[in-house]
Amino acid sequence: MGNVGGERQWETSATVSSAGELPWTVTVNLLLQLNLEGKLLLLFLLGIVVAGQLNRAIYRLAHFQRSISPWSFPPDDALPRRWFDRLPVVGWWSLRREAGVHGRFFWLRPMLVELSTGIGLAALYWYEVEHRGLAPVQLQNGWPITWLHAEFASHSILFALLIVATFIDIDEKTIPEEITDLGAIFGLLLAAVAPRALLPDAVPAPLEFLAGTTFLTSPNAWTEELNGPRGLVIGLACYLGWCYAIAPKIWWTRGGLRKALRLLWGSMMRPPVLRLILIVTLIGSAGITLVWKIGGLSWQGMLTALVGMAFAGGLVWAVRVIGSFALGREAMGFGDVTLMAMIGAFVGWQASLIIFFIAPLAGLVLALLQWILTGRRDIPYGPFLAFATLLVVLGWDAFWFGYARPVFALGWWIPGIVICCLALMAGMLTAWRYITDCWRSD
Repeated sequence: MGNVGGERQWETSATVSSAGELPWTVTVNLLLQLNLEGKLLLLFLLGIVVAGQLNRAIYRLAHFQRSISPWSFPPDDALPRRWFDRLPVVGWWSLRREAGVHGRFFWLRPMLVELSTGIGLAALYWYEVEHRGLAPVQLQNGWPITWLHAEFASHSILFALLIVATFIDIDEKTIPEEITDLGAIFGLLLAAVAPRALLPDAVPAPLEFLAGTTFLTSPNAWTEELNGPRGLVIGLACYLGWCYAIAPKIWWTRGGLRKALRLLWGSMMRPPVLRLILIVTLIGSAGITLVWKIGGLSWQGMLTALVGMAFAGGLVWAVRVIGSFALGREAMGFGDVTLMAMIGAFVGWQASLIIFFIAPLAGLVLALLQWILTGRRDIPYGPFLAFATLLVVLGWDAFWFGYARPVFALGWWIPGIVICCLALMAGMLTAWRYITDCWRSD
């Protein structure tokens, strides 16, 4: 009976396509009619192919570029690259011949990245779509399949960006802005086009009111005030703040505040920088205003992503500023700020706050593994944030529905509590610096 229904569905789609429907409709129907094993195999193959390009980005976007990727020019003292060197996974086995140039086991990590990404993409689909692992337990059977696919697509993109950022950060302790800035923009677009891609929340009655998505005010109801001018002002303020944050600038206070402000203004007014800032600001602001005009779930998703981006990036930025001032040295790189802003655009401010508190605990696990495997004790903070994001997204049902949802019912009190915690942190770090200085002087 199921096969007959599937054949009728395919016949209908093929007929519609031949009558002028977009041709990809037939392709999508074919993919959806595959059995689970076929889907997982296809996703595994897609994953290792995509991961080949992720490895390419890891080595190309790095500040100190190395010709490790099979897509780059070979080193001067290496044999020419061949076409099968670019094959996923097996190509790295062929590139072992360059071990004398790059190191004995240089090929092992990128090969494992591609293999793990293929397995991970298939496992993510099984967990989020087939197993419905992110849907509320009491509503799993009724969760729309389109929402599940939107979440899966969003998280696949987010995890791919985090893979590139993580390994560049491990190699160089920097995170390229090409990843975080473009990733944040893509997160905003995805939230507007497919607001179901945001993390799920319990469906209220009636279903259409909030549509089971963790929006800005969740778990409380969306307020109509946010659909008006106030919501637009909040969204534009978040976006303009992000534009200022990513703008190349120089801040140097040793010559005094007045000189620092002049230097800041001059560094931002350089013609190439100013032109880029204006283009990004104007196009983005126009796009936000357009989505606000459209309204509906698209605006709710867009505003949620904007606030998530500003809140998450601002939280890490505040920790960076407070820690650097209190300790007298840089407490956290600015790449961590932009990375967290990108994460916030994909998951919203509620999940970002959970990720922020989970990251140090997740970092302990990573630091211990690195110390056991490599003997290194230093590790950048970017991988902590990436690993915590993975844990929170995959364990959203436990984190949100098990513990956090009642807490976030406090609504706007939560940012106030966070500000108080930051003030306490500033006091504690200042006291710690004073104690250590006194101890050293003795």
